[in-house]
Amino acid sequence: MNIFWREMKASRKSLLLWIVGIAAMVGSGMGKFSGMKESGDAMSGLMADMPKALQAVFGMNGLDISTVTGYYGMLYLYLLIMAAVHASMLGANVLAKEERDKTAEFLLVKPVSRMRLLLEKLLAIALQIGLFTAAMTVCSIGFVAQYADDASRVTEDILRFMAGMLFVQSVFASVGLAIAASIRNAKRAVASSACVMLLTFLLSVIIDISGKLGFASFLTPFQYFAARDILEDGLSPAYAALSVTLALTALVVAFRSYGRRDMQI
Repeated sequence: MNIFWREMKASRKSLLLWIVGIAAMVGSGMGKFSGMKESGDAMSGLMADMPKALQAVFGMNGLDISTVTGYYGMLYLYLLIMAAVHASMLGANVLAKEERDKTAEFLLVKPVSRMRLLLEKLLAIALQIGLFTAAMTVCSIGFVAQYADDASRVTEDILRFMAGMLFVQSVFASVGLAIAASIRNAKRAVASSACVMLLTFLLSVIIDISGKLGFASFLTPFQYFAARDILEDGLSPAYAALSVTLALTALVVAFRSYGRRDMQI
């Protein structure tokens, strides 16, 4: 039995639904840009006058939404949230479902070690995140390029956005996997992973609203690759390294915990 392909087959429908949903989100979001562009400075002034809290919630801090890249940067926050939710659920559910659906015993009686089982599931997670990100990249470039004067420049910006998103997804997927491998009650794994994701997002909003908590940015992956920072300075090598470190640490926890835990079968 090939656990990797079993996992991919079981997840293909949900992955397709996520891709269709994200494509619809990008398409509908960019469809509103033409009206925004026609209003020009009036809309930019209106957005600038919005309370800082609303700007933070809507992902508009430091962005000129009258430009196509600035507008996509605002949309990027929502895409990042969707990607983080998908990665968190994917990482937690890939293990939790075996105990929840009473299939863990079936897997564990096979001549496959727990480490091999976890590794193949991890590879399935990586491929699904890769496919999800690739689909979002293609959709974003396709929709955004319709409104861009310099398509090549916009494509470069989108690729940087997607690279940052890939780092964030890696962190949340690894944390979700670590939670599922460590928690006793498998039914709580997905909810716990979602709570971690939500709390880090709320912390990111609080940091943006306050303007005085920048020192705490390292606590939330949503601050690592903010749209305004990517457009101004590109990807941060420090935050990229921190993302890799967090993901690897979570994976070490996952492998160590899963290897010695008692399964609920």
